[in-house]
Amino acid sequence: MSTAGPAAPDPVDVSGAGAAGADRAAESRASSTAADAGTAPATAPVGAPRRRRRASVIVASTRASTGVYDDRTGPLIRDWMLDRGFEVGAVVVVADGPPVENALRAAIDAGDDLLVTSGGTGVSPTDMTADVTAPLLTAQLPGFAEELRRRGSTHTPFALMSRGLAGVAGRTFVVNLPGSPGGVRDGLGLLGEVVDHVLDQLSGGDHD
Repeated sequence: MSTAGPAAPDPVDVSGAGAAGADRAAESRASSTAADAGTAPATAPVGAPRRRRRASVIVASTRASTGVYDDRTGPLIRDWMLDRGFEVGAVVVVADGPPVENALRAAIDAGDDLLVTSGGTGVSPTDMTADVTAPLLTAQLPGFAEELRRRGSTHTPFALMSRGLAGVAGRTFVVNLPGSPGGVRDGLGLLGEVVDHVLDQLSGGDHD
């Protein structure tokens, strides 16, 4: 009488599919458990918080830099920047001419997002802010300066004599404002309308 031999062992899965299936099952059970517990699997943050924007204020005034009188425009600009959330250092007050260029280069090289100057935009022999700003700009924004002169001329015709510039130096938005408190207030009013858009563009944002 013949007897049946021992049963053949089940085939061994050498393809890895069995292990993969076990892993998927384990993942499915873990997901179900998390759902039952009212929790969701942890996910990585979409992006890191945006760096706080930095800004600088440069006042071009030989008399203020030598203590003949106190500068009144720098604090106005600095307070405006702080109110808009910028990180701002102390106001830099320098004599007209080459010292303005040196201060501009330092702020641009430091990677500041916004750089606003006050003073030195007129037609006197020492008014050289526009002259030392122009070579540093990689792109000018003439519409800003034109609109600032137009708005200022509604208060005084002398606003039309301003040679102040606006433009971009690398990724820094540079704006020359007049040296009078009234001219600075006009300029800050206009700047407030465009600064966020310009800085978003410089950081690679959309054209909305």
